[in-house]
Amino acid sequence: MGKQARQSRQQSERAAAAEAAYLAERRRRRRPYWIAGGAVAVGLVILIIVAVSSGGGSGGRSGGLPQGTQVFAEPGHQHVTGTVQYDHTLPAGGNHNANWLNCGVYVQPVPNENAVHALEHGAVWITYRPDISAAGVLQLQQFATSNYQGAQRYLILSPYPGLSAPVVASAWGAQIRLNGPGDPRLAAFVSHFIGGAQGGELGAPCTGGIGTPVS
Repeated sequence: MGKQARQSRQQSERAAAAEAAYLAERRRRRRPYWIAGGAVAVGLVILIIVAVSSGGGSGGRSGGLPQGTQVFAEPGHQHVTGTVQYDHTLPAGGNHNANWLNCGVYVQPVPNENAVHALEHGAVWITYRPDISAAGVLQLQQFATSNYQGAQRYLILSPYPGLSAPVVASAWGAQIRLNGPGDPRLAAFVSHFIGGAQGGELGAPCTGGIGTPVS
């Protein structure tokens, strides 16, 4: 096995170990505790139902989905190697590489399989046609860096050849085609999904993976 192959395998193993540790800690924190009093338990159930129905299940985002958002089931969560044939030209979920993509701004296309893993962790992936104007690219970059969420950012920006719209934003199981960098629906989409639980791994990291964003 060559040096590059060994390094790639070691990186995958470290990423898998980090994610396994995160999931184990998450399960530990979610162990049920006895709650005294039937009335208190019933009250908690009601509160949970209300929270989920109002959007709390996707990370507690305020506001509804912007017009034109497509929502679909993405049940595949397996770690795989090699190229994945996704069910959408721009993937918004599905099986993915064990290494997630570090969130941030990229000026070159990024691998689908790593970006999808970041979506599972709650990231929003903003993509644009490489032929949009330099001013449009700068506008998207400024939007991305000003909308990072905490140290993990949970936002990816990259060019993507062959898009059906000038700009497309994706979260796990959701996607919206936008008319351009100034489309106001972009901010609404990002606000609804960024750092959310739609990928099933709320709070998972969007740093410590692969990729070197420029900002």
